[in-house]
Amino acid sequence: LSSLLTVFLLLICTCAYVRFLAPSILDRNKTGLLVIFWKCARIGEFKSPYVTICCIVMAFSILFIL
Repeated sequence: LSSLLTVFLLLICTCAYVRFLAPSILDRNKTGLLVIFWKCARIGEFKSPYVTICCIVMAFSILFIL
């Protein structure tokens, strides 16, 4: 479960960063299978404080608990 959450957090952060650098790459993929990356970018933009807190909690759990 921890690995799956880590993958989702990395996917959200990466998609938001790519959309910040080159929005046209993700904005043209609003249909089909690639819509997942566009939705992850939107989650990363609108819920960025929550994503940041989750990343910090995940980092501490990986560093100090595991």
